[in-house]
Amino acid sequence: MISVSAPLFPTLPKLTITSALDILIVAYLIYQLLVMVRGRRAAPVLIGVTLLAAVYLCARWLRLELLRTILATLAPYTAFALIVMFQSELRRWLARLGRSQALGLGGRLQRREIIQEILLAVAKMSQDRTGALIVIERDIGLRTFIESGIMLDAVVSRDLLLSIFEHGGALHDGAAIIQRDRVAAAACFLPLTMNPLMGEQLGTRHRAAIGITEEADCLSIIISEETGRVSIAAFGEIELGVTLKRLEERLAGHPKRREERRATAIPTLPEGQDRRSVMRR
Repeated sequence: MISVSAPLFPTLPKLTITSALDILIVAYLIYQLLVMVRGRRAAPVLIGVTLLAAVYLCARWLRLELLRTILATLAPYTAFALIVMFQSELRRWLARLGRSQALGLGGRLQRREIIQEILLAVAKMSQDRTGALIVIERDIGLRTFIESGIMLDAVVSRDLLLSIFEHGGALHDGAAIIQRDRVAAAACFLPLTMNPLMGEQLGTRHRAAIGITEEADCLSIIISEETGRVSIAAFGEIELGVTLKRLEERLAGHPKRREERRATAIPTLPEGQDRRSVMRR
Protein backbone atom coordinates (compact mmCIF):
# COMPACT_ATOMS: atom_id res chain seq x y z
CA MET A 1 0.00 0.00 0.00
CA ILE A 2 1.42 3.34 -1.06
CA SER A 3 0.77 6.29 1.23
CA VAL A 4 0.79 9.80 -0.09
CA SER A 5 2.04 12.31 2.45
CA ALA A 6 0.57 15.78 2.63
CA PRO A 7 2.62 18.56 1.04
CA LEU A 8 5.00 20.33 3.37
CA PHE A 9 3.67 23.76 2.40
CA PRO A 10 0.00 24.39 1.62
CA THR A 11 -0.81 25.62 -1.85
CA LEU A 12 -1.28 29.37 -1.94
CA PRO A 13 -4.53 30.62 -3.44
CA LYS A 14 -4.30 31.98 -6.94
CA LEU A 15 -3.85 35.74 -7.17
CA THR A 16 -6.77 37.19 -9.08
CA ILE A 17 -7.72 40.73 -10.01
CA THR A 18 -10.33 40.77 -7.25
CA SER A 19 -7.88 39.62 -4.56
CA ALA A 20 -5.25 42.10 -5.76
CA LEU A 21 -7.82 44.90 -5.57
CA ASP A 22 -8.78 43.73 -2.09
CA ILE A 23 -5.14 43.87 -0.95
CA LEU A 24 -4.64 47.35 -2.41
CA ILE A 25 -7.73 48.76 -0.70
CA VAL A 26 -6.72 47.33 2.68
CA ALA A 27 -3.16 48.63 2.23
CA TYR A 28 -4.51 52.10 1.38
CA LEU A 29 -6.73 52.17 4.49
CA ILE A 30 -3.82 51.07 6.69
CA TYR A 31 -1.64 53.76 5.13
CA GLN A 32 -4.27 56.44 5.79
CA LEU A 33 -4.57 55.23 9.38
CA LEU A 34 -0.81 55.51 9.89
CA VAL A 35 -0.79 58.99 8.34
CA MET A 36 -3.60 60.04 10.65
CA VAL A 37 -1.86 58.96 13.88
CA ARG A 38 1.70 59.90 12.92
CA GLY A 39 3.09 62.43 15.38
CA ARG A 40 -0.20 62.69 17.28
CA ARG A 41 -1.38 61.56 20.68
CA ALA A 42 -3.10 58.56 19.07
CA ALA A 43 0.23 57.00 18.12
CA PRO A 44 1.23 55.75 21.61
CA VAL A 45 -2.28 54.36 22.16
CA LEU A 46 -2.15 52.52 18.85
CA ILE A 47 1.20 51.03 19.88
CA GLY A 48 -0.34 49.98 23.18
CA VAL A 49 -3.26 48.27 21.44
CA THR A 50 -0.81 46.47 19.15
CA LEU A 51 1.17 45.25 22.16
CA LEU A 52 -2.02 43.95 23.80
CA ALA A 53 -2.86 42.07 20.59
CA ALA A 54 0.63 40.55 20.61
CA VAL A 55 0.20 39.52 24.26
CA TYR A 56 -3.13 37.88 23.38
CA LEU A 57 -1.53 35.85 20.58
CA CYS A 58 1.30 34.78 22.88
CA ALA A 59 -1.25 33.77 25.52
CA ARG A 60 -3.05 31.58 23.01
CA TRP A 61 0.20 30.03 21.81
CA LEU A 62 1.43 29.34 25.36
CA ARG A 63 -2.08 28.28 26.46
CA LEU A 64 -2.29 30.84 29.26
CA GLU A 65 -6.04 30.44 29.64
CA LEU A 66 -6.63 33.03 32.37
CA LEU A 67 -4.76 35.81 30.55
CA ARG A 68 -6.37 34.86 27.24
CA THR A 69 -9.85 34.92 28.78
CA ILE A 70 -9.33 38.36 30.33
CA LEU A 71 -8.06 39.87 27.07
CA ALA A 72 -10.82 38.21 25.05
CA THR A 73 -13.41 39.64 27.45
CA LEU A 74 -12.01 43.17 27.13
CA ALA A 75 -11.62 43.04 23.35
CA PRO A 76 -15.27 43.91 22.41
CA TYR A 77 -15.11 47.09 24.50
CA THR A 78 -11.80 48.23 23.03
CA ALA A 79 -13.39 49.41 19.79
CA PHE A 80 -15.90 51.62 21.64
CA ALA A 81 -13.15 53.04 23.85
CA LEU A 82 -11.01 53.93 20.84
CA ILE A 83 -13.95 55.64 19.09
CA VAL A 84 -14.64 57.79 22.16
CA MET A 85 -10.97 58.64 22.74
CA PHE A 86 -10.14 59.51 19.13
CA GLN A 87 -13.39 60.84 17.75
CA SER A 88 -11.71 63.99 16.39
CA GLU A 89 -8.99 61.97 14.62
CA LEU A 90 -11.55 59.59 13.16
CA ARG A 91 -13.72 62.47 12.00
CA ARG A 92 -10.75 64.11 10.29
CA TRP A 93 -9.74 60.82 8.68
CA LEU A 94 -13.23 60.12 7.32
CA ALA A 95 -13.51 63.69 6.09
CA ARG A 96 -10.20 63.33 4.25
CA LEU A 97 -11.37 60.09 2.66
CA GLY A 98 -14.66 61.66 1.62
CA ARG A 99 -13.12 64.79 0.19
CA SER A 100 -13.31 64.85 -3.61
CA GLN A 101 -10.96 67.38 -5.09
CA ALA A 102 -11.12 65.84 -8.54
CA LEU A 103 -14.79 66.82 -8.85
CA GLY A 104 -14.04 70.41 -7.88
CA LEU A 105 -16.58 70.41 -5.06
CA GLY A 106 -16.65 73.18 -2.46
CA GLY A 107 -15.89 76.88 -2.45
CA ARG A 108 -12.19 77.19 -3.15
CA LEU A 109 -10.84 80.59 -3.86
CA GLN A 110 -10.45 80.80 -7.61
CA ARG A 111 -11.40 84.38 -8.34
CA ARG A 112 -8.25 86.33 -8.99
CA GLU A 113 -9.54 89.58 -7.50
CA ILE A 114 -10.40 87.92 -4.18
CA ILE A 115 -6.90 86.48 -3.91
CA GLN A 116 -5.39 89.87 -4.66
CA GLU A 117 -7.52 91.54 -1.98
CA ILE A 118 -6.30 89.02 0.59
CA LEU A 119 -2.67 89.43 -0.49
CA LEU A 120 -2.89 93.23 -0.22
CA ALA A 121 -4.37 92.99 3.26
CA VAL A 122 -1.77 90.44 4.41
CA ALA A 123 1.09 92.56 3.03
CA LYS A 124 -0.16 95.65 4.87
CA MET A 125 -0.74 93.83 8.18
CA SER A 126 2.65 92.13 7.95
CA GLN A 127 4.33 95.49 7.37
CA ASP A 128 2.50 97.06 10.34
CA ARG A 129 2.94 93.93 12.50
CA THR A 130 -0.78 93.57 12.99
CA GLY A 131 -1.71 90.16 14.40
CA ALA A 132 -4.32 88.36 12.32
CA LEU A 133 -5.82 84.95 11.67
CA ILE A 134 -7.74 84.36 8.44
CA VAL A 135 -9.36 80.99 7.74
CA ILE A 136 -10.45 80.10 4.20
CA GLU A 137 -13.11 77.42 3.89
CA ARG A 138 -12.61 74.69 1.32
CA ASP A 139 -14.67 71.53 0.83
CA ILE A 140 -15.61 70.89 4.47
CA GLY A 141 -17.99 73.48 5.91
CA LEU A 142 -17.06 75.62 8.92
CA ARG A 143 -20.57 76.63 9.96
CA THR A 144 -20.04 75.57 13.59
CA PHE A 145 -17.08 77.92 13.96
CA ILE A 146 -18.73 80.71 11.96
CA GLU A 147 -21.66 80.75 14.38
CA SER A 148 -19.25 81.24 17.29
CA GLY A 149 -18.24 84.68 15.98
CA ILE A 150 -19.85 87.88 14.75
CA MET A 151 -21.75 87.35 11.50
CA LEU A 152 -20.72 89.71 8.69
CA ASP A 153 -21.52 88.16 5.29
CA ALA A 154 -19.56 90.87 3.50
CA VAL A 155 -17.59 90.89 0.26
CA VAL A 156 -13.88 90.20 0.75
CA SER A 157 -11.82 93.36 0.44
CA ARG A 158 -8.52 94.71 1.66
CA ASP A 159 -10.12 97.51 3.66
CA LEU A 160 -12.56 95.15 5.38
CA LEU A 161 -9.82 92.77 6.51
CA LEU A 162 -7.67 95.66 7.74
CA SER A 163 -10.65 97.04 9.69
CA ILE A 164 -11.37 93.66 11.30
CA PHE A 165 -7.84 93.21 12.64
CA GLU A 166 -7.18 96.86 13.53
CA HIS A 167 -5.44 97.26 16.89
CA GLY A 168 -7.96 97.80 19.66
CA GLY A 169 -10.91 96.90 17.45
CA ALA A 170 -13.82 94.86 18.76
CA LEU A 171 -13.19 92.10 16.19
CA HIS A 172 -9.41 91.98 16.48
CA ASP A 173 -9.30 88.86 18.67
CA GLY A 174 -10.32 85.60 17.08
CA ALA A 175 -10.39 84.53 13.45
CA ALA A 176 -12.05 85.82 10.31
CA ILE A 177 -13.57 83.03 8.21
CA ILE A 178 -13.97 83.41 4.46
CA GLN A 179 -16.57 81.41 2.54
CA ARG A 180 -16.17 81.59 -1.23
CA ASP A 181 -15.95 85.34 -1.96
CA ARG A 182 -17.42 86.63 1.32
CA VAL A 183 -16.19 87.17 4.86
CA ALA A 184 -18.75 85.07 6.70
CA ALA A 185 -17.81 86.06 10.26
CA ALA A 186 -15.09 87.57 12.44
CA ALA A 187 -13.93 87.11 16.04
CA CYS A 188 -14.56 83.36 15.70
CA PHE A 189 -13.39 80.89 18.32
CA LEU A 190 -11.25 78.04 16.99
CA PRO A 191 -10.05 74.83 18.63
CA LEU A 192 -6.40 74.71 19.69
CA THR A 193 -4.19 71.92 18.43
CA MET A 194 -3.40 69.25 21.01
CA ASN A 195 -0.27 68.12 19.18
CA PRO A 196 2.55 68.47 21.73
CA LEU A 197 5.07 69.11 18.95
CA MET A 198 3.14 72.23 17.92
CA GLY A 199 2.50 73.72 21.34
CA GLU A 200 5.98 74.32 22.72
CA GLN A 201 7.14 77.33 20.72
CA LEU A 202 3.95 78.69 19.11
CA GLY A 203 1.45 81.15 20.48
CA THR A 204 -2.31 80.84 20.82
CA ARG A 205 -3.03 82.28 17.38
CA HIS A 206 -0.76 79.79 15.62
CA ARG A 207 -2.09 76.87 17.66
CA ALA A 208 -5.66 77.84 16.77
CA ALA A 209 -4.71 78.05 13.10
CA ILE A 210 -3.34 74.50 13.23
CA GLY A 211 -6.27 73.24 15.31
CA ILE A 212 -8.93 74.28 12.79
CA THR A 213 -7.02 72.61 9.95
CA GLU A 214 -7.01 69.39 11.97
CA GLU A 215 -10.82 69.53 12.01
CA ALA A 216 -11.37 70.47 8.35
CA ASP A 217 -9.51 70.92 5.07
CA CYS A 218 -9.42 74.71 5.35
CA LEU A 219 -6.40 76.97 4.88
CA SER A 220 -5.28 79.29 7.69
CA ILE A 221 -3.22 82.46 7.25
CA ILE A 222 -1.44 83.74 10.35
CA ILE A 223 0.32 87.08 10.80
CA SER A 224 2.51 87.37 13.87
CA GLU A 225 1.95 90.43 16.02
CA GLU A 226 5.49 90.04 17.37
CA THR A 227 7.45 89.92 14.12
CA GLY A 228 4.97 90.44 11.27
CA ARG A 229 5.88 87.00 9.93
CA VAL A 230 3.30 85.35 7.64
CA SER A 231 2.58 81.64 8.10
CA ILE A 232 0.24 79.10 6.51
CA ALA A 233 -1.43 76.13 8.18
CA ALA A 234 -3.17 73.25 6.39
CA PHE A 235 -3.95 69.60 7.20
CA GLY A 236 -2.56 69.94 10.72
CA GLU A 237 0.84 71.28 9.61
CA ILE A 238 2.22 74.80 9.60
CA GLU A 239 4.62 76.52 7.23
CA LEU A 240 6.35 79.45 8.89
CA GLY A 241 7.79 82.56 7.28
CA VAL A 242 6.24 82.26 3.81
CA THR A 243 6.54 84.88 1.09
CA LEU A 244 3.60 86.57 -0.60
CA LYS A 245 4.34 84.60 -3.75
CA ARG A 246 4.14 81.35 -1.82
CA LEU A 247 0.89 82.50 -0.20
CA GLU A 248 -0.55 83.33 -3.61
CA GLU A 249 0.27 79.82 -4.84
CA ARG A 250 -1.49 78.23 -1.89
CA LEU A 251 -4.54 80.45 -2.29
CA ALA A 252 -4.74 79.61 -5.97
CA GLY A 253 -4.76 75.91 -5.12
CA HIS A 254 -1.29 75.03 -6.38
CA PRO A 255 -0.05 71.72 -4.91
CA LYS A 256 2.46 71.96 -2.12
CA ARG A 257 5.77 70.69 -3.41
CA ARG A 258 7.39 68.10 -1.16
CA GLU A 259 10.77 69.76 -1.10
CA GLU A 260 9.16 72.96 0.19
CA ARG A 261 7.45 71.27 3.11
CA ARG A 262 9.06 72.12 6.42
CA ALA A 263 8.13 69.08 8.53
CA THR A 264 6.35 70.57 11.56
CA ALA A 265 8.17 73.83 10.73
CA ILE A 266 8.84 74.60 14.39
CA PRO A 267 11.82 76.92 14.70
CA THR A 268 14.31 76.58 17.52
CA LEU A 269 14.57 79.56 19.82
CA PRO A 270 17.79 81.54 19.71
CA GLU A 271 19.85 81.18 22.84
CA GLY A 272 18.76 83.65 25.49
CA GLN A 273 15.41 84.53 23.89
CA ASP A 274 12.47 84.63 26.28
CA ARG A 275 10.01 81.85 25.42
CA ARG A 276 7.13 83.94 26.72
CA SER A 277 7.62 86.43 23.88
CA VAL A 278 6.92 83.62 21.40
CA MET A 279 3.70 82.71 23.23
CA ARG A 280 2.22 86.14 22.68
CA ARG A 281 -0.81 86.27 20.45
